[in-house]
Amino acid sequence: MKTVKTNEVNIRDPYILVHDGAYYLYGTRSATAWGEADGFDCYISKNMQDWEGPVEIFHRPAGFFADRSYWAPECIYKDGAFYLVTTLEGEGIKKGIYILRSDSPVGPFVPYSGRLTPDHWSCIDGTVYFEQDTPILLFSHSFEDSPDGDMCAVTLQDDLKSPAAEAVKLFSAVDAKWAHPVPFAKEEFGMDGDVYFTDGPCVRRFEDGRLYMTWSSWGTCGYAVGVSVSEEGIFGAWTHLEKPLFPVNGGHGMMFECMEGKLRFVLHFPNDKYKERPRFEQLKLEHGELALG
Repeated sequence: MKTVKTNEVNIRDPYILVHDGAYYLYGTRSATAWGEADGFDCYISKNMQDWEGPVEIFHRPAGFFADRSYWAPECIYKDGAFYLVTTLEGEGIKKGIYILRSDSPVGPFVPYSGRLTPDHWSCIDGTVYFEQDTPILLFSHSFEDSPDGDMCAVTLQDDLKSPAAEAVKLFSAVDAKWAHPVPFAKEEFGMDGDVYFTDGPCVRRFEDGRLYMTWSSWGTCGYAVGVSVSEEGIFGAWTHLEKPLFPVNGGHGMMFECMEGKLRFVLHFPNDKYKERPRFEQLKLEHGELALG
């Protein structure tokens, strides 16, 4: 199998699963992010520097509805199986969150759940957080429907196959001081007025007992990552830290603990089409704020 360095891996929306002494890196294929798409890949490493891959872990089966927006795969391990939380879109079917399943972190994955987000919403970038063993799907209600850029959540059934409740809005990008309207909304999307977006949520409870969420939007210097905090759990009130965690031309990151027990953060940088690479940073909590380095 081919081995590549981190700076040779061309993906967006990187996600790390640490399992059985190895790092598994998933992401959106840069080459097909903005057009027709048909699969997901994985890279495997022992040191987060040398990666075996890409290994195709899912390929569109004949007759499968989705042929675009194969975005932001996140792999979670639960009860002996692996679940790939993904964004998918098809002709006449809005972008939504679905789950694929496999007995191995490198697939092959097969369709598993129904649509987990509302049929009439355009939704992207799902992540599953377990709050007292209850699976909760966080996702972005996309700007096509909601120009304020809503971050939402829905409780799932324990088997992850379907929602257990109605979806709830947690907050909007317009509420965060660091987030700004995208400057190309009219040119690229044909939308008038201010258009905000949220994407790439990741949630972790820290030693101070609070939930910290990293998520991306448009900042003063392009694509950026900010932080929001909840004292009361996923469905409680969220406050937004004023300064972005990563302010310049990079985003859709996630927090994880490496095999040495240290907290790390990975995001894609730069945010330029077909040039995106995973970027790994140290992550720490200082005086109630997350910091890199």
